[in-house]
Amino acid sequence: MSTAKVICAGFGGQGVMSMGQLLTYAGMLEDKEVSWLPSYGPEMRGGTAMCAVTVSDEPVGSPLIVDDASAAIVMNAPSFDKYVKDVAPGGKVLVNSSLIDAKVERTDVEAYYIPANEIAIELGNAKAANMVMLGAYLAVEPTVDIESVLKAFLKVFGERKEKFIPMNREALQKGGLATK
Repeated sequence: MSTAKVICAGFGGQGVMSMGQLLTYAGMLEDKEVSWLPSYGPEMRGGTAMCAVTVSDEPVGSPLIVDDASAAIVMNAPSFDKYVKDVAPGGKVLVNSSLIDAKVERTDVEAYYIPANEIAIELGNAKAANMVMLGAYLAVEPTVDIESVLKAFLKVFGERKEKFIPMNREALQKGGLATK
């Protein structure tokens, strides 16, 4: 990996910002150069949310909204409609097929359809859909190690959430398996 530019997008409340923060912190833990730029719609929970993450072996300039992403992780239909076009040719689009019926029509990108909500519910925590999608992303684009993501989990959510690490590890792993 030299540089990964990732768009994480969905409804507010789907863990889109957390997904981006985890990827960013994991990159920092691996001594990579990182950038995280959040963008919210007019409402927080329920409105649209998106963040642009850059993880690189090279210095990263100022945070920018990514329009030549190496990957997009889209959690809902409005995000699918808005951000699939921003993936560079040869990039990857990871689609939460639990909430998005549409198929990627572009032939110059790889598309992966992950039933993230169903997998999260099977794990016993519907809120883990973002971790399922992050695991799927890391399976097809190993930007950072899953263990770094789990270490970053404590930085983002604090020590009192440590009890959720085993379930989140499983969500990451199941997301990766869903890409096969």
